[in-house]
Amino acid sequence: MYQYLDRIGTASSVRVAAKLLLLTMVRKSELTNATWNEINFSEALWTIPKERMKRRNSHLVFLSQQALDFFIALKRFAGGSDYVFPSRYDSDLPMSTATINQVLTLTYRLAQKEGKPLSKFGPHDLRRTASTLLHEAGYNSDWIEKCLAHEQKGVRAVYNKAEYRDQRRAMLQDWADMIDEWTLKRPRPSNGGKK
Repeated sequence: MYQYLDRIGTASSVRVAAKLLLLTMVRKSELTNATWNEINFSEALWTIPKERMKRRNSHLVFLSQQALDFFIALKRFAGGSDYVFPSRYDSDLPMSTATINQVLTLTYRLAQKEGKPLSKFGPHDLRRTASTLLHEAGYNSDWIEKCLAHEQKGVRAVYNKAEYRDQRRAMLQDWADMIDEWTLKRPRPSNGGKK
């Protein structure tokens, strides 16, 4: 995906948004509506307030070094907008989620035009891909579901209030390193067998 995404004629911030969807496993509206006051650079932590979450619980997104680097670069060029991804027409509004849909459609079309077997995909497919590949890599389902902001139901939800902070942070860094390995052909650092 990256090799085609990087060649799409759009603003670099839109390409970064698509990459951050994959790195952070958030929903597209959670990303496009992100504001700078939600990002804690020193802690490499993004706190999405409950008002913006599907299940109305605040959500912690542990930022890999790669994701943090994207946020640092975006901040450098942010201007005066409160939004991480402001609308190109009005910086007091967030980027439209349709913008991300469009850039992913263009990415797919470019791959198809060049005869590459890339299936048509949308923003939600990036979350599914992350979940699938992390499960296949042997990561704990609870950690993955917590990263996806999927809430438990039933008795388990009553008794299990774990946040898995350290585990999720390490897993998301491993995930970012996996993506680098695939896209940059860079060997992934060892995680010391912690899964």
